[in-house]
Amino acid sequence: MSATNGIRKLVSKALYFRCLTPEIENGINYELTRLGYISDVDYEALELLMDEMDAGRIRLIPSP
Repeated sequence: MSATNGIRKLVSKALYFRCLTPEIENGINYELTRLGYISDVDYEALELLMDEMDAGRIRLIPSP
């Protein structure tokens, strides 16, 4: 994924499908590990995702 928008693309996917799948979660973790830092824009995207999950608008899909 692109270093500039990988996390935002994954967050957008979770918001679009209204669920956080293990694949999306693993992709976000991979990007965070690969980059070694988080930009302000990516932080805001993750914050939005967590807010949506806290409000119950995004489901967490468990691993099989």
